[in-house]
Amino acid sequence: MKELYPLLFEPVFKDYIWGGRNLEKFGRNLPHSGTVAESWEISSHEDGMTRVKNGKYAGLTLQAVLEDLRELLVGKRNQWALDRCKFPLLVKLLDANQPLSVQVHPNDDYALLHEGNELGKTEMWVVLEAAPDAAIIYGLSKQTDAETLRQALASGQFESFLNKVSIKKGDHICVPAGTLHTILGGAVLAEIQQNSNTTYRVYDWNRLGADGKPRPLHIDKALDVINYDQIACLLSVPDRILCEDSYDVERLCQNKYFSTYRYQFSNEGHLTGECDGSTLEIWGVISGLASIAGVQLQPVNFILLPAGLGKYQIEAEKGTCLLNVLTEG
Repeated sequence: MKELYPLLFEPVFKDYIWGGRNLEKFGRNLPHSGTVAESWEISSHEDGMTRVKNGKYAGLTLQAVLEDLRELLVGKRNQWALDRCKFPLLVKLLDANQPLSVQVHPNDDYALLHEGNELGKTEMWVVLEAAPDAAIIYGLSKQTDAETLRQALASGQFESFLNKVSIKKGDHICVPAGTLHTILGGAVLAEIQQNSNTTYRVYDWNRLGADGKPRPLHIDKALDVINYDQIACLLSVPDRILCEDSYDVERLCQNKYFSTYRYQFSNEGHLTGECDGSTLEIWGVISGLASIAGVQLQPVNFILLPAGLGKYQIEAEKGTCLLNVLTEG
């Protein structure tokens, strides 16, 4: 019998130029100097594989655990992922200390055609911290097309086509593949996404990278995949689906890859769940304290429950906020 238990991981840090040191406030033991833009919390992507830090699989990559447990880890809904030997999701923390590039991610069909075995990228964010003026770019500000955007990039008029939306702590943003987007700095976010690192930069604010040269752009591919119907988009509104004595449950995002739920505990409480073999579950403690399947977690930390784990319990203190991610398959 394979040993199934809740899995914790050592994060992998990324030092992109837009990062800072803010993840230290969220319990990350950062390198002594330099900036850290991303902390990959649960990942089997070749660009940053996290390693298990507890139990039998300690020291092994998530990819190695996937190859050993297969359906017992990811569940029946994710046969497509097993066929490609890919874990279906990737969880990150982002320190957008400075603006990211304006970018877009392709869908699966485009990525598989142009990027080898890489998938597309649908993602969502939950804002953990935000400066008073924090904002994102979320789609287009007005109707346009690829040729008009190409001309705007060449003439310095591109920014007029960007839809700017203010954000604050607690907001969430669903970002389907094809969404023109960026984070404009001053925010720390949790990100749930497809297991992909495919990003097409279309505009980088005319700045230089760490090597003193402009970072590469991918204008042709970006213009191919932008959803030109996303105009003047607003932030997503949570959908309350359950109200219990001690906690409320909101659905934040649902797409064909994953669903994300938020549990808000108004009082100390508990709940019982079951990993019945259909899907893995990822839980994250965003605030407060909780015991998830017997593991004590502080904010901001994530835990992976294998699909075949069976029944589990959660105990949470008053004021605790949890995220729960399920795959849709």
